[in-house]
Amino acid sequence: MPRWTVDAPASYDFDRVDTLRVRAIGGSVAVLSTSDRACLDIAGVTGQPLVVSHSGGTLTVSYEDLSWDGLLGWLRPDRTSATITITVPKDCPVQLGVVTASAIVSGISAATSVKSVSGAITLDGVTGAVDARTVSGDIEAQGLGGTIGFNSVSGDLTLADGAVDRLDAKTVSGRVTADIELDQDAALRVATVSGPVAIRLPADASARVDLRSATGRVLSEFPGLLHSQKPGASSLSGELGPGGHASAGPGRHPGVVRVSTMSGQVTLLQRGEPGPPRAAAEAAGGSR
Repeated sequence: MPRWTVDAPASYDFDRVDTLRVRAIGGSVAVLSTSDRACLDIAGVTGQPLVVSHSGGTLTVSYEDLSWDGLLGWLRPDRTSATITITVPKDCPVQLGVVTASAIVSGISAATSVKSVSGAITLDGVTGAVDARTVSGDIEAQGLGGTIGFNSVSGDLTLADGAVDRLDAKTVSGRVTADIELDQDAALRVATVSGPVAIRLPADASARVDLRSATGRVLSEFPGLLHSQKPGASSLSGELGPGGHASAGPGRHPGVVRVSTMSGQVTLLQRGEPGPPRAAAEAAGGSR
């Protein structure tokens, strides 16, 4: 198995990379799609040397004895860092784990997993099964498609220009902002403890909606949703789009938008229909 210890800038070309695995501490990691040969470019290494191996189509870039589960143990003052750029075929599955390093993945259409402790994560044009997790780092994404999972403790989650089959987002105190196309049969589910949630859908979106906050406000630019106000719970629910289930066509169903939070504010916005969001009771024509 070819294996290199890298403590200075270096570049490597590979005829075949079917799977990519990267574990980094500080610095930056960029994974980009290419139609040419796969390439690994290491622009700088500080502190511990990187270990690179290539076997059976699997390219691994990491540090000695650094496991996926051991990333949290590196959350301490450390000067270990590297600047890493990797180009692989767009259908190459990617597993990427970082501590404080920033992580960028662009143009990948295979299963993509990105884990971060405090480093920021950027996803651009990634499709397929996407799983992004962070403790305190922010996650920013655009042009995503497929099945998307976001999870953070205090990091913000921002998604723009996506058309997803399924989106599951969970955070404790982070903000969740999603401006997306919601296809028929698609599902968007967001759960937070105190983080505010803002969802923006096209004005002609067809979806079943259920928005709930225990102590926060619930706002909507879409009319006709049913408001319910009970001690410790405020909600808006109903269907968006003309014709309800019938508009989805035979054998198909509207999308699902479900948001639940303890104390965060929930806001549902319309794209293409400007206007201030209305409070739950006003959006529904009064309390019921």
